[in-house]
Amino acid sequence: MVQPPMKVMCIFGTRPEVIKMAPVILELKRRIDQFECITCATAQHRKMLDQALDVWNLQPDIDLNVMQDNQTPTQVMARVLTRLEPVLLEQRPEWILVQGDTTTVMASAIAAHHARIKIGHVEAGLRTADKWNPFPEEANRVITDAISDLCFAPTDRARQALKREGIPDDAIHVTGNTVIDALLEVAQRNWTPNNSSPVNRLPGSKKIILVTAHRRENFGEPLQRICEALTRIAHRSDVQVVYPVHPNPKVRDTVVSRLARHASITLLPPLNYLELVYLLQRCTLVLTDSGGLQEEAPSLGKPVLVMRETSERPEAIEAGTAALVGTGTDDIVSLVDELLDQPALYQRMACQNNPYGDGQAAVRIAEALLAYAERHEKLPMADLRT
Repeated sequence: MVQPPMKVMCIFGTRPEVIKMAPVILELKRRIDQFECITCATAQHRKMLDQALDVWNLQPDIDLNVMQDNQTPTQVMARVLTRLEPVLLEQRPEWILVQGDTTTVMASAIAAHHARIKIGHVEAGLRTADKWNPFPEEANRVITDAISDLCFAPTDRARQALKREGIPDDAIHVTGNTVIDALLEVAQRNWTPNNSSPVNRLPGSKKIILVTAHRRENFGEPLQRICEALTRIAHRSDVQVVYPVHPNPKVRDTVVSRLARHASITLLPPLNYLELVYLLQRCTLVLTDSGGLQEEAPSLGKPVLVMRETSERPEAIEAGTAALVGTGTDDIVSLVDELLDQPALYQRMACQNNPYGDGQAAVRIAEALLAYAERHEKLPMADLRT
């Protein structure tokens, strides 16, 4: 008997979620005989989300439009829960897929759990073992993994973390990270900026240091120390610091007030993914507190300095492609100087293999969903109105 296509709802709320979910969505849509793929945007971050969707010409089937100015994680969670519930009851997907560790991810998983809809967590098992760092992401991903039916771990270390928390072996699939799928596909386009792109106006004779810093735990004094480090680095005659600034006022106000007037620091608006990959290809090294760049930069041979006190991605540090430098001004400046002034040290970091995958993670996720369906009966959806 021919089975109808499996109905899967892919939910995303932020720019990184779209980037990492896009390969999965496209793979499911390609297999039209096996999957019916529905996309749902919470729009936790509106403008940056839409930027990322444009890169893959994706248009959400459902848009919850939860973003409000100066929103708190609790407010986002409440709006996602209340707006997603009727959508789940109407659409009745067999699965939801969520990616990463945002409030969208955790709230969507809880809503699906209440409706007895199966949950697949893409990029499961990342841990710092400190619930306050990163905040609220560490708690979000622990909660999501605990109620997921399938955990798609990017690495074996992530798999081991899930096993320590009691996740059954047959619920864990090591797939690699979908961001490598996205990065390799976009890099192959050989995109170049047009005259209106902000990345078209960068100096060609200097070494570009690409910076992103926007983590909640770095608000305040840590971000101020990072800005002081960037000011000191920019006094080198051979570098141009390029910093796409996150629109959150707690980031933007600090960065603009401290860095905007320095000739060797270029502050950019948030970039679309095409522009970011172009910058990654052009830059000499990366300073970041984000997760995605720790995974992406090694595929392009770019050393990464992680401006955080902890990292849930120790694989890159162990492989030598990244170094955990913290947020101390002197520490950041010192290691940047070492990398720029010692070619042998730079080459050791630049030439390591990327531990995060081979670009086939989305295929493995689709196959795991099909294999699960062969082993398990469908659960009836809960009637949440009783």
